Amino acid sequence: MATLDVNPQTYQEQLADKVDRLNEMFASYNVPELEVFESPEQHYRMRAEFRVWHEGEDLYYIMFNQETREKYRVDQFPAASRLINDLMPLLVDAMKDNDSLRRKLFQVDFLSTLSGEILVSLLYHRQLDDEWTENAKALKQRLNDEGFNLNIIGRARKMKIVLDRDYVIEKLDVNGKPYIYQQVENSFTQPNGKVAEKMLEWAVDCTQESTGDLLELYCGNGNFSLALAQNFDRVLATELAKPSVVSAQYNIAANKIDNVQILRLSAEEFTEAIEGKREFRRLQEAGVDLKSYNCNTIFVDPPRAGMDIDTCKMVQGYERIMYISCNPETLKENLDVLCETHKVTRFALFDQFPYTHHMEAGVLLERKA
Repeated sequence: MATLDVNPQTYQEQLADKVDRLNEMFASYNVPELEVFESPEQHYRMRAEFRVWHEGEDLYYIMFNQETREKYRVDQFPAASRLINDLMPLLVDAMKDNDSLRRKLFQVDFLSTLSGEILVSLLYHRQLDDEWTENAKALKQRLNDEGFNLNIIGRARKMKIVLDRDYVIEKLDVNGKPYIYQQVENSFTQPNGKVAEKMLEWAVDCTQESTGDLLELYCGNGNFSLALAQNFDRVLATELAKPSVVSAQYNIAANKIDNVQILRLSAEEFTEAIEGKREFRRLQEAGVDLKSYNCNTIFVDPPRAGMDIDTCKMVQGYERIMYISCNPETLKENLDVLCETHKVTRFALFDQFPYTHHMEAGVLLERKA
């Protein structure tokens, strides 16, 4: 993790700069007024990772200056959640005098939640043994006795030891209703919990007057699918990463939602399936008849590379397109295609990553008359 200057006094200034940049980038698309969703000024990141430095008897976290690549000590990290900051010193102090826990430890990853759970992954340059496991169990018990809801994972080359479970259960509040999400270690989740809630509320608001079914591509662990299900008859969602699909199925059951179907397909594969170019056994095994769906709205949240041209062309076939983007540059490229047939009717900035140049954007597009 690189250096990050978290200064609440400069927060509004950095946000205003992003607003100006995004408005300027998209001015040619005749976008409506930008809706801006702020982040907490500090303690907003639900996950963080640190390298570990051994210096004689001492043990501490380090980060690297992005420009000079020089390391510096980190005892607290204001960008990370309060839960992570509370645990950081206690964890390292508890390991400092324990040879089994500290030997060849080189990195610590934290995954926390708004719901109060936290998962710690300890990464080693050596194989872990039964002694490590016993000491890690004692460490977990000691920290939980101090008031944490903590799980620990040990990792080494081709090795993963899970003491209890390798995930946390997050609860996000969407317009006063709690949604439960299983978030697995090393799987993608929105890093900024409070902004994630605002994104879900915006998506629900955009689709308030919807009819028919929703198609969603790149659904991850069902983050948006579950909250949006209330606005549609049915939701058909696709995701390629197997751990995310497993989490999505868990989340559907945990939230008692009965109108969401998850398919393990990439966006490109779904395009081939919907156009009849290929048949997929996964669809048959899931008992899914694509022709039975009446999808007027499509929701996409692609990776940084955006959508390929074939997927863009397929997406144009829907009346309404909701697009969440973590990369405005590729969003622009995709809008060059999508705006041939659609116009942007909602435009949002979600400040997922304060004090960095990264911007998360959302657009709603509706078919031109």
